[in-house]
Amino acid sequence: MHTTLIDTATLAAHLHDPSWVVLDARFDLAAPAKGESLYREGHVPGARYVHLDAHLSGEKTGQNGRHPLPTPEVAAARFGALGIGPDTQVVIYDGDTGMYAARAWWMLRWVGHQAVAVLDGGFAAWQRAGLPVSTDQPTWSPVPFGARVADDRRVPVTDVLANLGDASRVLVDARANDRFRGENETIDPVAGHIPGAVNRFFQLNLNADKTFKTPAALREEWSAICGGADASRVVMYCGSGVTACHNLLALEHAGLTGARIFPGSWSEWCANPDRPRATGDA
Repeated sequence: MHTTLIDTATLAAHLHDPSWVVLDARFDLAAPAKGESLYREGHVPGARYVHLDAHLSGEKTGQNGRHPLPTPEVAAARFGALGIGPDTQVVIYDGDTGMYAARAWWMLRWVGHQAVAVLDGGFAAWQRAGLPVSTDQPTWSPVPFGARVADDRRVPVTDVLANLGDASRVLVDARANDRFRGENETIDPVAGHIPGAVNRFFQLNLNADKTFKTPAALREEWSAICGGADASRVVMYCGSGVTACHNLLALEHAGLTGARIFPGSWSEWCANPDRPRATGDA
């Protein structure tokens, strides 16, 4: 069972395995239709497309962030409709960094599915390896999935606000440093970050070729960020709950388990002007 990352050679060896399902999660925040267009131009043979808004997000209220989570029941129904059953090995990829694939990876684990891994290096790595690309549209049958949330690691906004002064908790912002500092904000209406948070841009988890760093390297880097705190005291957030999942995947790859997520992230936090915000590095 593959539960964090998988390489291109392993996926290629299982392309025709009926117990495996491959998901293409490519997406572009600035052009929401682009990912599916790229999928139609060419994808890993047999891959099924998942859209960040249609499959991996819930209903927006204007107060719950740009990509709120659906309920566990809705998420499970969507995964079942994609042909994912209790015994399915799922592999997810996006363009290269894994930022969107990590969101699907975390959601599947959230609803109790452990056999799910992200393709290391994404579709770019697949192409570099000279592996087959298809434009065929696969067909499949829906199967029962069933939500099985046993350890809900979501942290609501009320909990984040109530624990702002808790020095034993490490709140980590996965956005680029300029957005963390409150500079060059082009996505959310308010710039800045949650007071007390530290910044770990998700792409720092990657090598130059967009594959993940080794577990040993990630353990060293994340131990410095967390200051020796147990992973269970770490809460991840980002702009809308997407790249925060990339940091969670990096921790799991490094063998540091138990970290949690504030799914609404900065886009939910800043929707209420009464919540404090900070700028700069502190």
